[in-house]
Amino acid sequence: MPEIKHVTGRGVPLLLDDIDTDRIIPARYLRCVTFDGLGEHAFEDDRAQDPSHPFNDSRYGGGHVLVSGRNFGCGSSREHAPQSLRRWGIQAVVAESFAEIFFGNCTSLGIPCVTASRADLEGLAAAIRTCPETQITVDLQTCEIRYGDEVVAINIPASTRNALMTGRYDFLGQLLDAAPQVRETADRLPYMAAFAS
Repeated sequence: MPEIKHVTGRGVPLLLDDIDTDRIIPARYLRCVTFDGLGEHAFEDDRAQDPSHPFNDSRYGGGHVLVSGRNFGCGSSREHAPQSLRRWGIQAVVAESFAEIFFGNCTSLGIPCVTASRADLEGLAAAIRTCPETQITVDLQTCEIRYGDEVVAINIPASTRNALMTGRYDFLGQLLDAAPQVRETADRLPYMAAFAS
């Protein structure tokens, strides 16, 4: 997998708390066989109810850095939520905090989820609203966000940061790559004998 040391692009300000996965991608889209096309349905119901939603606003189209609030990605553990964001174009999410399963699903897709203080998030969101062309860099090497003349400290667990920066974030891929070692270990475990093929 490619190493992810930083993400640079325009931002999308959605500074709300407790945005759950059903709002990110409505349940009716969970029946898909592949994740292709999910991006166009990101926040579909919210966008229908609120024409001024940032994902409807052409000024933020093509934005790569989503800025949100506390407990982003709460609710059900559907992988479709980060998949829809990724396919919409989001490459990093900055929030006050994240739901744990959503955070893990984003990491396995190579989408850095970093936290910042509420005051810093408010400043970043305001800068994006004022000038949507603002370039934002989420830098995992320095653990900071840079935009304009501003530098904001961010937090990300060391193990996640290392996985992203070394390209070792696709945990399923790692497991599949190690299939011979997995079988060898399983063969040595007495309680796995009943499952031998």
